Amino acid sequence: MESIGVLMACPMSSYLEQELDKRFKLFRFWNFPQKNEFLNQHANSIRAVVGNASAGADAELIDSLPKLEIISSFSVGLDKIDLNKCKEKGIRVTNTPDVLTEDVADLAIGLMLTVLRRICECDRYVRKGLWKTGDFKLTTKFSGKSVGIIGLGRIGLAIAKRAEAFGCPISYHSRSEKPNTNYKYYPSLVELASNCQILVVACALTPETRHIVNREVMEALGPKGILINIGRGPHVDEKELVSALVEGRLGGAGLDVFENEPEVPEQLLGLENVVLLPHVGSGTEETRKVMADLVLGNLEAYFLNKPLLTPVV
Repeated sequence: MESIGVLMACPMSSYLEQELDKRFKLFRFWNFPQKNEFLNQHANSIRAVVGNASAGADAELIDSLPKLEIISSFSVGLDKIDLNKCKEKGIRVTNTPDVLTEDVADLAIGLMLTVLRRICECDRYVRKGLWKTGDFKLTTKFSGKSVGIIGLGRIGLAIAKRAEAFGCPISYHSRSEKPNTNYKYYPSLVELASNCQILVVACALTPETRHIVNREVMEALGPKGILINIGRGPHVDEKELVSALVEGRLGGAGLDVFENEPEVPEQLLGLENVVLLPHVGSGTEETRKVMADLVLGNLEAYFLNKPLLTPVV
């Protein structure tokens, strides 16, 4: 398969990059600042694209690659891939579901604890020698807080299971009520936000879920409510989030994702009730290796005419 051209959209995993280089003819897209010139020269050589949560394959890129047959995403999310264009052209698409569920759910719980118990602020308090001047202020407990989850898929369920262990009542909002669960279902997101103390975004990013957490939802969550986003940045209206936090209309936030990554609103940087992470939900060595192996496995299965491991389209 060394002659098969694979376009890697951006740096994402040194292990994956090395393995792709061994098995295929790898093109590193970020090494070519003149994208159009590169595509004009190599488009007919590229039969596969490897993308991730930051860079995938939009309609323009897909149209510019006439020999493209498969897009293998190093991510569970598919919002960076034009799925309609792929269906139209018969291009196969795979992602990496399941393998990152536990890490993302762990991180969501970590964000809840960190925001409520002010763990980052406590750390700075000790490092600056302030403990010698007096005890740290009292914080807020996590155990027993009501948790509302937007999207009760694999990750949402894993978060719910963990939160239950802390004695947290669980409720959720999704397109439809889920069978085989005792969690309280709210058909309205505003109603969910009104009835929980911690609201977690864990749904897929689609045109329908873009800015699903808007001003009305934040107002419903209220000045003591906490927003946790481990989904995608555009799920949340970031301008409204900033103003709600700055004005005290929202109690706090734990954010692993942002609307225009890696850009983060300047006003969030000085807020002590906000924890900011650089999109590291699946960022453990163990999980990233399994994700990379799944990307490789899907590509090899496709080019060996075997069933795809995790097909989407």
